Parts: sequence; C-alpha cells; structure tokens
Amino acid sequence: MITLYNIILTVSVYYLARVISKKYSTPLTSPVFLSTVIIIGLLVASNLSYEEYIPAKNFLTFFLGPATVALALPIYKNRHLFTKYFTAACVGLFIGTVTTITSAIILAHWFDLSEMFIRGLTVKSVTVPVATEIGKIIKGNGSLIAAFVIITGMIGAMFGAKLLDWFKINHPFARGLSIGTIAHGIGTAEAVKEGEIQGAVSGAAMGIAAVLTSLIIPYIINFIS
Repeated sequence: MITLYNIILTVSVYYLARVISKKYSTPLTSPVFLSTVIIIGLLVASNLSYEEYIPAKNFLTFFLGPATVALALPIYKNRHLFTKYFTAACVGLFIGTVTTITSAIILAHWFDLSEMFIRGLTVKSVTVPVATEIGKIIKGNGSLIAAFVIITGMIGAMFGAKLLDWFKINHPFARGLSIGTIAHGIGTAEAVKEGEIQGAVSGAAMGIAAVLTSLIIPYIINFIS
C-alpha cells in the first residue's frame, strides 16, 4: 500500500506542478524542481524513509527507458534538419561537452574542492545511468555523482531557456542542442515543452554528449590526477 501511495503521490504532485508551471511560468515553478521540493516535504511530513520510497521510484523510473526510446520518433521525423546542420551540430556538441567538463574543473579548483568532488562534477551533464558507469571508471563517488547530475539537470531546466532567451538564441535547433548537451534528460523534458524540434534535437544531443563525455573523461582525469 505504501508503494501505491507513493506512486499516486508522485504522479499527482507532478501533474499539479505542471498546472502551476503553466499558470505561473518562472524558474522556481519548473515542474521537475517544484514537484521534487513538494514530494520531499510530503515524505518528511509523513515520516516516510527513502527506503520506503524506493519501490515507487523504481516503478516510475522503469518508464524512462520507453520514454527515451520514444524520442526516436521526433528525431526521425526531423532527420532532414540533422543532415542540414550536421557539421555545425558536431562542432557545437564537441565544444559544449568539453566546455562543461573543463569549466566544472576550473570552478572546483577555484573553490578548493577535493579531488572526489572534481571527479563527480566532470560528469554532471550526462544522464545518471551513463554518469554512474563513467564514475566507476574514474573512481568517483556514485552518490555524489547522482546528486551533481540531478542538480545540473534541474538548473538547466529552470534557467536554460531563460538564458537562451537572454542571449537571443531563438533557433529551435540551437536551443535543443544547447539544452540537451548541458542538462541531459531533465533539460530535454523542458525542451520538449518548447516544441518538437527542440525536444528531438535535445534528445539526440543528450545521447551524443554522453558518448563524447565517456570518451573524453578518462584522459582529462589522468591529466588532473
């Protein structure tokens, strides 16, 4: 019964967060961020532990796989755009991936963070399943990596579109590419709300950026160790 309660609670809160987000569109009402805050508050108020919530989490995250595969449809429908902007997209993805890794390392050094934090931050922009596997290779802390990845995704979902508006980046292909490269699946969920092209490009960028990161990270880690 607790698992069923947690599933209904999570779905209901996310639906409510989407309604609030549509009515009051601000970074703080981003559905992922708002629903996370509300659910944490309700779990604490209900004295439910994370261990009791895990079965519901596992059930809901099972659907991430089919949801990710479903992104293939808009990617296929917009394949002519990928062909048209192939070179620009490859260059943008490579520069974006390298920049998000190196900027994290530079900021971590500025704040004098430990090497364990640095290792965790280097994979913050790829989706959790890939980041945790890369974390095993670079000997990072799995819990720390998962936390950095989720926080990065939330920040990207909350402020990514606003920053792109601020810099007057309006082309749907460029917006999707930017969000998917830096904010993985959580950012892609927001990009889908902007439009089909943004969602398709963001989904593709998320996957390719993960592959690029897995190829680049071992060399960078060896360099900073």
